[in-house]
Amino acid sequence: MRRVDFSKTKIKGGFWAQKQELVKNETVWAVYKRFVETGRFDVFDFEHHTAHPHIFWDSDVAKWAEGVAYLTHLEPCPELEKIVDDLIDLIEKYQGDDGYFNIYHMLVEPDMRFTNRDNHELYCAGHLIEASVAYFEATGKRKFLELMIKYASYIEKRFIIDRDTPFTTPGHEEIELALVRLYECIGDEKYLNMARFFVDERGQRQEEDWDWASLGYSQAHLPVREQREAIGHAVRACYLYCAMADLAKICGDVSLKDACESIFDDIITRKMYITGGIGSSSAGEAFTIPYDLPNLIAYTESCAAIGLAFFAHRMLLIDNDSKYSNVIERALYNGFLSSTSLDGKSFFYTNPLEIRPELTTRDGSHKYPSVHFPITLRKEVFDCSCCPPNIVRFIPSIANFLYTCDDSTIYVHQFMESESEIDLGGESVRISQKTAYPYDGRIELVVDRDARIAIRVPDWCDLYEGETIKGYAYFNAIANEPIVLDFKMTPFFVGANPRVYDDCGKYAVQCGPIVYCMESIDNGEGIRDLHLDTSAEFTFGRSDELGVPTLHIDAYRRRPVDSLYYKRADDFYKTTATLIPYFAFANRGECEMQVWHFTK
Repeated sequence: MRRVDFSKTKIKGGFWAQKQELVKNETVWAVYKRFVETGRFDVFDFEHHTAHPHIFWDSDVAKWAEGVAYLTHLEPCPELEKIVDDLIDLIEKYQGDDGYFNIYHMLVEPDMRFTNRDNHELYCAGHLIEASVAYFEATGKRKFLELMIKYASYIEKRFIIDRDTPFTTPGHEEIELALVRLYECIGDEKYLNMARFFVDERGQRQEEDWDWASLGYSQAHLPVREQREAIGHAVRACYLYCAMADLAKICGDVSLKDACESIFDDIITRKMYITGGIGSSSAGEAFTIPYDLPNLIAYTESCAAIGLAFFAHRMLLIDNDSKYSNVIERALYNGFLSSTSLDGKSFFYTNPLEIRPELTTRDGSHKYPSVHFPITLRKEVFDCSCCPPNIVRFIPSIANFLYTCDDSTIYVHQFMESESEIDLGGESVRISQKTAYPYDGRIELVVDRDARIAIRVPDWCDLYEGETIKGYAYFNAIANEPIVLDFKMTPFFVGANPRVYDDCGKYAVQCGPIVYCMESIDNGEGIRDLHLDTSAEFTFGRSDELGVPTLHIDAYRRRPVDSLYYKRADDFYKTTATLIPYFAFANRGECEMQVWHFTK
């Protein structure tokens, strides 16, 4: 199975074209301006900076630059390209003769390079490498790439040849998958071997042990081939699993593949929210025990949803099974998409499944809150701003998830209004999609020559009557004759495993790939007391204010009472509940929100 790079696709209209326009016109500039204001760009000029750099500021700017590269693929962006070129010139100017480049350590602790396993040096190096590859592929300019090749050689010397560092593997994974990408770009197996070194060495020995976390926090508790469940910091974990899956595919490593399969199944059957969010705990931004999926204090970092999509995509390249592409879809339209405001200018770091604004002040008399409740409104920048630039690089390259192919078949994993060019067995095939997905399930595909096509049947669709293989319907497409599939989108209720304690007796609402939620701004205060009528029909509407579809259904709620407790009575009255897509919540001010509802 081969990737079909996003650069081979033009998203022509519809949902994702609007999102890409938003990133190009608003988000990339909003993030840039906040990064300028906070000094993240300023510190790249070592001689004239005024800000005090943080240990991971390199990575914030690198991800933003990678996003610029992807936007440049879609359409020339000379003003943005000039900013990146100037940044590259500064890296060239201040990079050490040995190849080392890390803003924090070169400016703040020059004598402490590669001494602290959790100081994000290799993490930052990984993101700089990814950005350099992306920028070279987008522009043909090689300077950034050569600077990072020099840095990679220094990393190889210190960690693999001389082995003179006090730790062997990074606390925050990222360098591993970046080295694979560098290998794929220039074809030098040195970088593949480096990636394999960092993956193979993880968990082989006792390294740094934090007083506030175990080795499981950084997935260093066991050798990777012995790991069978998702443990620790969710973003670190997914970046490691991405590299493991890359190596499993490229090297034909069955033991790595088996580990990845077990870990993936552990995530999606026991540790993933209905939105595709992962990492339920604020303590370590981490996976916890099976079925521990609280809603009010859900952490579900935006970067973790991105990491899960990356991991699932790599698994899809190993085994064309729709369980991987279904998870990608779930994350794309829900747990990832909720991260960004509808105007593209502000962001959630965490993505809860329930909000009760008054709880953020419940411990107002105490200096240290007893429970971490996520913020209720998006912010333009965070002290730890890894998520906003991750969004900048993710949406412009969203078509990476659209297709894969082998020598005989094109596999259609996601649905977007688009035109693509795919190399199929040495011949170029043009394929187009016409669709209003995710709001309409009708997809029309046309190829310009006869070809074998496999199309994913979404897991939410139970009306498809044809045969499938691992969730894909196969067709012998005839040149220029449309293949039309219509996955009927009817709203439905979703239950959770009874072991998910917070969701017992409750149901969520989904239509197509989109999970819906209720906000008190539409339904009045106390939405937790609304009971949706499961015997009633949903009706469709539209919020002009949000620019999204809405669902409406009969519901019941108790009449107001003054006493704290009262004798049970049949005191429900009928009303109508309004639901909006989860990704659109918190765009009209602070209010209550919930995904899981009582029913009647």
